[in-house]
Amino acid sequence: MAEEPQRHAGLRQAVRAFAVLSGIGIYFAVFVAICIFLGYEADIHFGLGHTGRLVGAIIGFPGAIYTLYRQLRSGNIV
Repeated sequence: MAEEPQRHAGLRQAVRAFAVLSGIGIYFAVFVAICIFLGYEADIHFGLGHTGRLVGAIIGFPGAIYTLYRQLRSGNIV
């Protein structure tokens, strides 16, 4: 019977890790999507072709990585 609490603790830890990792993925996708959307709006407003979306993607990926790094470093995600 002593194994039961350990098994449940391991399951709880795995579920918590899954929740944190899935939250990180959703945050990353939303951040990049917002940057690409803003680039799309700039394309329409200024008549840039596809340049705005490209710039949005180029800014979005490193921006998302940097903000996630800062949050992980400060411990705000967990």
